[in-house]
Amino acid sequence: MGDGADIGRIIVSDDCVAEGAEWLACRDARFARALEATGPLPLRRRPNGFAQLLSAIVSQQVSVASARAIWARLEEAGMTAPAQILASSDEALRGLGLSRQKAAYARALAEAGIDFAALRSAPVTEVVATLTAVKGIGVWTAEIYAMFSLGRADVFAPGDLALQEGARLLFELPDRPRERALRTMAEDWSPWRSVAARTLWAYYHVEKQREGIA
Repeated sequence: MGDGADIGRIIVSDDCVAEGAEWLACRDARFARALEATGPLPLRRRPNGFAQLLSAIVSQQVSVASARAIWARLEEAGMTAPAQILASSDEALRGLGLSRQKAAYARALAEAGIDFAALRSAPVTEVVATLTAVKGIGVWTAEIYAMFSLGRADVFAPGDLALQEGARLLFELPDRPRERALRTMAEDWSPWRSVAARTLWAYYHVEKQREGIA
Protein backbone atom coordinates (compact mmCIF):
# COMPACT_ATOMS: atom_id res chain seq x y z
CA MET A 1 0.00 0.00 0.00
CA GLY A 2 1.22 3.46 -0.84
CA ASP A 3 1.73 6.17 1.74
CA GLY A 4 2.29 9.92 1.76
CA ALA A 5 2.76 12.66 4.33
CA ASP A 6 -0.27 14.62 3.14
CA ILE A 7 -2.43 12.08 1.36
CA GLY A 8 -2.43 9.20 3.84
CA ARG A 9 -2.81 5.57 2.87
CA ILE A 10 -3.56 4.53 -0.70
CA ILE A 11 -5.70 1.47 -1.37
CA VAL A 12 -4.07 -0.54 -4.13
CA SER A 13 -5.20 -4.13 -3.53
CA ASP A 14 -7.75 -6.39 -1.88
CA ASP A 15 -5.29 -6.82 0.98
CA CYS A 16 -5.50 -3.09 1.71
CA VAL A 17 -9.29 -3.29 1.89
CA ALA A 18 -9.06 -6.36 4.15
CA GLU A 19 -6.66 -4.52 6.46
CA GLY A 20 -9.10 -1.64 6.78
CA ALA A 21 -12.03 -3.99 7.34
CA GLU A 22 -10.18 -5.75 10.15
CA TRP A 23 -9.37 -2.40 11.78
CA LEU A 24 -13.04 -1.34 11.64
CA ALA A 25 -14.26 -4.68 12.96
CA CYS A 26 -11.89 -4.42 15.94
CA ARG A 27 -12.96 -0.84 16.59
CA ASP A 28 -16.72 -1.40 16.48
CA ALA A 29 -18.63 -4.67 16.85
CA ARG A 30 -21.31 -3.36 14.51
CA PHE A 31 -18.82 -3.23 11.67
CA ALA A 32 -17.79 -6.78 12.56
CA ARG A 33 -21.43 -7.82 12.28
CA ALA A 34 -21.82 -6.04 8.95
CA LEU A 35 -18.71 -7.69 7.54
CA GLU A 36 -19.97 -11.11 8.59
CA ALA A 37 -23.07 -10.44 6.51
CA THR A 38 -21.28 -8.98 3.48
CA GLY A 39 -18.21 -11.16 3.19
CA PRO A 40 -15.01 -9.74 1.63
CA LEU A 41 -15.41 -6.19 0.34
CA PRO A 42 -14.66 -5.21 -3.28
CA LEU A 43 -11.57 -3.23 -4.25
CA ARG A 44 -13.54 -0.97 -6.63
CA ARG A 45 -10.51 0.87 -7.98
CA ARG A 46 -11.20 2.90 -11.14
CA PRO A 47 -9.00 4.74 -13.63
CA ASN A 48 -8.16 8.38 -12.91
CA GLY A 49 -8.16 11.31 -15.27
CA PHE A 50 -10.38 13.35 -17.56
CA ALA A 51 -12.35 10.45 -19.02
CA GLN A 52 -13.39 9.15 -15.60
CA LEU A 53 -14.85 12.52 -14.61
CA LEU A 54 -16.50 12.97 -18.00
CA SER A 55 -18.10 9.57 -17.49
CA ALA A 56 -19.39 10.74 -14.09
CA ILE A 57 -21.00 13.76 -15.75
CA VAL A 58 -22.59 11.52 -18.40
CA SER A 59 -24.04 9.29 -15.65
CA GLN A 60 -25.77 12.10 -13.75
CA GLN A 61 -29.57 11.70 -13.50
CA VAL A 62 -29.89 8.97 -16.14
CA SER A 63 -30.23 5.21 -15.92
CA VAL A 64 -27.16 2.99 -16.00
CA ALA A 65 -28.22 1.67 -19.41
CA SER A 66 -28.62 5.18 -20.84
CA ALA A 67 -25.27 6.28 -19.43
CA ARG A 68 -23.52 3.26 -20.96
CA ALA A 69 -25.13 3.90 -24.35
CA ILE A 70 -24.12 7.57 -24.38
CA TRP A 71 -20.60 6.76 -23.20
CA ALA A 72 -20.23 4.15 -25.96
CA ARG A 73 -21.17 6.78 -28.54
CA LEU A 74 -18.66 9.25 -27.07
CA GLU A 75 -15.92 6.62 -27.15
CA GLU A 76 -16.75 5.64 -30.71
CA ALA A 77 -16.58 9.29 -31.75
CA GLY A 78 -13.28 9.80 -29.91
CA MET A 79 -14.86 12.34 -27.57
CA THR A 80 -13.27 11.28 -24.29
CA ALA A 81 -10.32 13.71 -24.14
CA PRO A 82 -10.24 17.49 -23.56
CA ALA A 83 -8.91 18.45 -27.00
CA GLN A 84 -11.66 16.53 -28.78
CA ILE A 85 -14.38 18.04 -26.58
CA LEU A 86 -13.07 21.57 -27.13
CA ALA A 87 -12.87 21.03 -30.89
CA SER A 88 -16.46 19.80 -31.05
CA SER A 89 -19.58 21.93 -31.32
CA ASP A 90 -22.37 21.76 -28.76
CA GLU A 91 -24.61 20.44 -31.51
CA ALA A 92 -22.22 17.56 -32.17
CA LEU A 93 -22.05 16.69 -28.47
CA ARG A 94 -25.81 16.78 -28.21
CA GLY A 95 -25.99 14.55 -31.26
CA LEU A 96 -24.03 11.96 -29.30
CA GLY A 97 -26.63 12.00 -26.54
CA LEU A 98 -25.50 14.72 -24.15
CA SER A 99 -28.14 17.15 -22.96
CA ARG A 100 -27.49 20.86 -23.48
CA GLN A 101 -26.50 21.11 -19.80
CA LYS A 102 -24.15 18.12 -19.90
CA ALA A 103 -22.52 19.38 -23.08
CA ALA A 104 -21.78 22.61 -21.20
CA TYR A 105 -20.42 20.63 -18.24
CA ALA A 106 -18.19 18.55 -20.54
CA ARG A 107 -16.83 21.72 -22.11
CA ALA A 108 -16.24 23.28 -18.68
CA LEU A 109 -14.28 20.20 -17.61
CA ALA A 110 -12.20 20.31 -20.78
CA GLU A 111 -11.53 24.03 -20.35
CA ALA A 112 -10.51 23.63 -16.69
CA GLY A 113 -7.11 22.25 -17.61
CA ILE A 114 -6.90 20.10 -14.49
CA ASP A 115 -3.50 18.53 -13.82
CA PHE A 116 -4.77 15.05 -13.08
CA ALA A 117 -1.27 13.71 -12.39
CA ALA A 118 -0.81 16.37 -9.70
CA LEU A 119 -4.10 15.37 -8.06
CA ARG A 120 -2.67 11.93 -7.38
CA SER A 121 -0.38 13.46 -4.74
CA ALA A 122 -2.69 16.24 -3.52
CA PRO A 123 -4.54 16.21 -0.16
CA VAL A 124 -8.21 15.24 -0.37
CA THR A 125 -9.32 18.77 0.48
CA GLU A 126 -7.35 20.08 -2.51
CA VAL A 127 -8.73 17.34 -4.78
CA VAL A 128 -12.30 18.20 -3.80
CA ALA A 129 -11.70 21.96 -4.13
CA THR A 130 -10.11 21.56 -7.57
CA LEU A 131 -12.84 19.32 -8.94
CA THR A 132 -15.82 21.17 -7.49
CA ALA A 133 -14.53 24.40 -9.03
CA VAL A 134 -15.69 22.90 -12.35
CA LYS A 135 -19.32 23.52 -13.20
CA GLY A 136 -21.23 20.25 -13.11
CA ILE A 137 -18.99 18.49 -10.56
CA GLY A 138 -20.29 18.40 -7.01
CA VAL A 139 -18.79 17.30 -3.73
CA TRP A 140 -20.18 13.75 -4.02
CA THR A 141 -18.55 13.22 -7.43
CA ALA A 142 -15.26 14.66 -6.17
CA GLU A 143 -15.23 12.46 -3.06
CA ILE A 144 -16.08 9.35 -5.09
CA TYR A 145 -13.23 10.22 -7.47
CA ALA A 146 -10.82 10.57 -4.53
CA MET A 147 -12.06 7.29 -3.08
CA PHE A 148 -11.99 5.05 -6.13
CA SER A 149 -9.90 6.75 -8.83
CA LEU A 150 -7.18 7.97 -6.47
CA GLY A 151 -7.52 5.11 -3.97
CA ARG A 152 -7.59 7.32 -0.88
CA ALA A 153 -8.20 5.21 2.21
CA ASP A 154 -9.53 8.00 4.41
CA VAL A 155 -12.24 9.77 2.43
CA PHE A 156 -16.01 9.45 2.78
CA ALA A 157 -19.03 10.59 0.75
CA PRO A 158 -21.73 11.37 3.34
CA GLY A 159 -24.04 12.88 0.73
CA ASP A 160 -24.58 9.41 -0.73
CA LEU A 161 -28.11 8.20 0.02
CA ALA A 162 -27.13 4.52 0.14
CA LEU A 163 -24.41 5.30 2.69
CA GLN A 164 -26.92 7.24 4.77
CA GLU A 165 -29.39 4.37 4.66
CA GLY A 166 -26.67 1.80 5.33
CA ALA A 167 -25.63 3.76 8.41
CA ARG A 168 -29.26 3.95 9.57
CA LEU A 169 -29.63 0.21 9.26
CA LEU A 170 -26.30 -0.80 10.79
CA PHE A 171 -26.39 1.63 13.69
CA GLU A 172 -30.15 1.23 14.22
CA LEU A 173 -30.80 4.95 13.97
CA PRO A 174 -34.39 6.26 14.11
CA ASP A 175 -33.89 8.21 10.87
CA ARG A 176 -31.47 8.32 7.96
CA PRO A 177 -28.60 10.62 9.03
CA ARG A 178 -28.20 13.80 7.04
CA GLU A 179 -24.94 14.60 5.28
CA ARG A 180 -23.45 16.73 8.06
CA ALA A 181 -24.33 14.22 10.77
CA LEU A 182 -22.92 11.30 8.79
CA ARG A 183 -19.72 13.22 8.06
CA THR A 184 -19.32 13.69 11.82
CA MET A 185 -20.03 10.00 12.49
CA ALA A 186 -17.41 9.01 9.92
CA GLU A 187 -14.67 10.85 11.78
CA ASP A 188 -14.58 7.86 14.16
CA TRP A 189 -13.69 5.60 11.22
CA SER A 190 -10.53 7.46 10.25
CA PRO A 191 -8.02 6.45 8.84
CA TRP A 192 -10.20 3.89 7.01
CA ARG A 193 -13.27 5.90 6.04
CA SER A 194 -13.17 4.60 2.46
CA VAL A 195 -13.38 1.04 3.74
CA ALA A 196 -16.20 2.05 6.09
CA ALA A 197 -18.01 3.36 3.00
CA ARG A 198 -17.46 0.07 1.17
CA THR A 199 -18.83 -1.75 4.22
CA LEU A 200 -21.94 0.42 4.46
CA TRP A 201 -22.66 0.10 0.73
CA ALA A 202 -22.29 -3.68 0.89
CA TYR A 203 -24.39 -3.93 4.04
CA TYR A 204 -27.09 -1.74 2.51
CA HIS A 205 -27.36 -4.10 -0.48
CA VAL A 206 -27.45 -7.20 1.74
CA GLU A 207 -30.26 -5.74 3.86
CA LYS A 208 -32.28 -4.54 0.86
CA GLN A 209 -31.99 -7.96 -0.80
CA ARG A 210 -33.22 -9.50 2.45
CA GLU A 211 -36.21 -7.19 2.34
CA GLY A 212 -36.80 -8.06 -1.30
CA ILE A 213 -36.28 -4.47 -2.44
CA ALA A 214 -33.18 -4.94 -4.56
